Amino acid sequence: VIGQPTKSKRPKEPGENKIRPVNKKVKPKTPKMKERESADPSLKSQSILTQVMDKGRFQKLAATLSLSAGQSIELRCKGSNVTWNYPSYLDTFKDSRLSIKQLDKYGQLILANSTAADTGEYSCWLQLCNGNKCRKDETKTGSTYIFFTDKEELFVPTPSYFEIVYLNPDKPAVIPCRVTTPSAKVTLHREFPAEEIEADGTDIIYDVKKGFVYQHPTSDHKGIVYCKAESQGAPQISIKYHLLYVEVPKGPPSATIAASSSRVEVSDGVHVICTVLGEPDVDVNFRWQYPGQESERPVIIQNFWRLINRGTGQTTRSSKSVLLVEDFEAKDAGNYICIAQNLHGETTVATKVELN
Repeated sequence: VIGQPTKSKRPKEPGENKIRPVNKKVKPKTPKMKERESADPSLKSQSILTQVMDKGRFQKLAATLSLSAGQSIELRCKGSNVTWNYPSYLDTFKDSRLSIKQLDKYGQLILANSTAADTGEYSCWLQLCNGNKCRKDETKTGSTYIFFTDKEELFVPTPSYFEIVYLNPDKPAVIPCRVTTPSAKVTLHREFPAEEIEADGTDIIYDVKKGFVYQHPTSDHKGIVYCKAESQGAPQISIKYHLLYVEVPKGPPSATIAASSSRVEVSDGVHVICTVLGEPDVDVNFRWQYPGQESERPVIIQNFWRLINRGTGQTTRSSKSVLLVEDFEAKDAGNYICIAQNLHGETTVATKVELN
């Protein structure tokens, strides 16, 4: 149906185009096609992603694609305003092997000299813009997961040799030991006591695009684990993952504040500490209000955090902000206010420091 108007457009004027389909009785076919599209929701979304092959050929991509590491790949997405998504580390290191361009009728992504680390999801979509506001066109997207296979690197390489995975009771946890070869046999192992952890397909499943997924994490799952992969050769071991169990109420920060002394002599130093105990993977931002702020009195503010084990098998993040006044004066006396903020909101706490 899309092709028919195109053929008639070339030899005819635009005005004649609108009349010809009616005379040729093409019009009744059009609503039928529309009805069929609306009845089948899968037809509404069309993939705009293709791979450029040799000799200028194009190939529509399936959900997964396997290539040998070292190969280069060119992907194209039809449209004049295309957005791309690809493995984030390529951005982190501003990798020169990756080239993205927007041409008149399509977006182009070229990845040269691929490595095992490039394994991951590559997707694109059209942006619909109205002035400065843009949104994703859900009907015109494309996605594929590309395995860059390398027998020397069965696991997708990571920048670190050790990773922390937080086990939260209300959401699945992922041990991200992804492989470069989809056919590799992958098993999960606990370091101590040394044993294989069975992936039963219900509570623990293996997803070749993600790794091992704990559907319902508990404190029994904590510890150090690693993955083992086999594929036509000697087995390979992944990096180690430290699983920490977390059960902290979600909400605004639970903050406390304390001064090294509530009464201070002139020229003494005083520090005020604002402390938040919370979820290990949730950042806390601190802001201060203090008596000498308007007169721009010099203070030193330091922020830091660490993970602590509370003795119940749970891990908590202790975040602290320390405000230091080195040479106390009369104008420094008054209320010291700490505002702690996280994803869920903010909490304000205060303490008073007076001149002796």
